[in-house]
Amino acid sequence: MDAVNLQSQEFSTQRSYSSTPVLQLIGVSKAFGSFVAVHKVDLDVYEGEFLTLVGPSGSGKTTLLRMLAGMEVPSQGNIILRGNRINDLPPNLRPTCLVFQSLALFPHKTVGENIEFPLKVRGVGAPERRRRALELMATVHLPENYYRRNVMHCSGGEKQRVALARALAFDPEVLLFDEPLSAIDYRLKKVLQKELKELHQATRKTFVYVTHSLEEAMVMSDRIAVMHQGRLIQVGSPEEIYERPANRFVAEFMGDVNIIRVKRREKDLIWSGEDVDGSFCVLPPPGEPDICSAYIVIRPERLRVLRPHETADNILIGEIHNRYDLGSRIQYQVRVGEKMMLVEVSRSQASSLSLQMEVTLGWNASDAFTVVS
Repeated sequence: MDAVNLQSQEFSTQRSYSSTPVLQLIGVSKAFGSFVAVHKVDLDVYEGEFLTLVGPSGSGKTTLLRMLAGMEVPSQGNIILRGNRINDLPPNLRPTCLVFQSLALFPHKTVGENIEFPLKVRGVGAPERRRRALELMATVHLPENYYRRNVMHCSGGEKQRVALARALAFDPEVLLFDEPLSAIDYRLKKVLQKELKELHQATRKTFVYVTHSLEEAMVMSDRIAVMHQGRLIQVGSPEEIYERPANRFVAEFMGDVNIIRVKRREKDLIWSGEDVDGSFCVLPPPGEPDICSAYIVIRPERLRVLRPHETADNILIGEIHNRYDLGSRIQYQVRVGEKMMLVEVSRSQASSLSLQMEVTLGWNASDAFTVVS
């Protein structure tokens, strides 16, 4: 497949959720005095999908989640649930349940009592409450003998599972998560990421999840919605967001990148570097055939250290400045003039590289993407 065709190729990831929206946000804004936390967001949340809201601190993602939960009322716009406007509907009357970052478990109650609480409020009898609690404990991988354990005697991961089981006991149509894995250690977080994805697949509930973690978003989501300064910047599958970001902010937020500012030299694919010397074969962004300046964005894993017999559409000469061990791969920082570039190689290739070595970096036009801003 040639480079131009690859640039225009549409992603064909198979949808694992319904094409019917269960939630719709139409022009939703939220202001606190003169500060606008969320600005005119339009978003459809589909039945049975795992949608993750990501963005830096202050981007508006948690405020948006709180409006979905009914804990904040939109200043403008509408939130539609199955065709009904729910802007003013209180949290207890919505078919949603929010799992807080703090978990908000009852410290004086047992694991079973915490899980059964929503059922007790609804007047479900004790035998049925216990049956349902034990069923949910099995679903979230909690041993049956934890039923009578005080929740404060549980580990951090076990408390996370209790909170999930309690949320499921509400039998909500939509589960909302506010950074529930942010306060636990890395290894446990990896386990719980997989378990959350398995739970979603098992229940087929609609999940709306807030995180600032790129890894959580990429591992678990059907779609990712990127927010910045209160605005929704891009929505798409993890592959779309990573491989075809809408702008420079999304590209940089969703992982390490190399960015070169370029200016069109001729009415073809050859552009001149503005912050690094050289001429580059550049594919214009889709829908922007006539732009004159842009940014080339190359992921470190798409940039190559060329061997003597190898070539590429674009070439830079630099000197290895630093090395970072990433486990299965090695990342190098390479100085090219006044600019630092990042390149990732396999451990076997790294054995032939050393600091202060001069290297040739290369990439094909189809290995990069181009953004305007």
